Amino acid sequence: MRLITGNDLATGDVVWWTGTDWSRHVEQAADAGERAEAIAREEEAARRVNVPYVIAATATADGPRPAHIKDRIRALGPTVRPDLTLKPADPAAGSWVI
Repeated sequence: MRLITGNDLATGDVVWWTGTDWSRHVEQAADAGERAEAIAREEEAARRVNVPYVIAATATADGPRPAHIKDRIRALGPTVRPDLTLKPADPAAGSWVI
């Protein structure tokens, strides 16, 4: 299975090719098959997506599963959680500024 992913031009969100347009949900991604690179070029030229690229995936009962861990992480969405960040000058966090 070959999926096309890229970033939405307006928001920068990760998007997936559905066979007709783009979705923010990897579960809706369609196998682009042998035409994957051509579709990616056409969509980028039409300015519907930014920097699209083709990835390998496997079909599962829950939808496509990207083969590479990097792409699986992209599929999960934003990973920045303010509640997990450390304040650089917070002595209680064990960090210090020099």
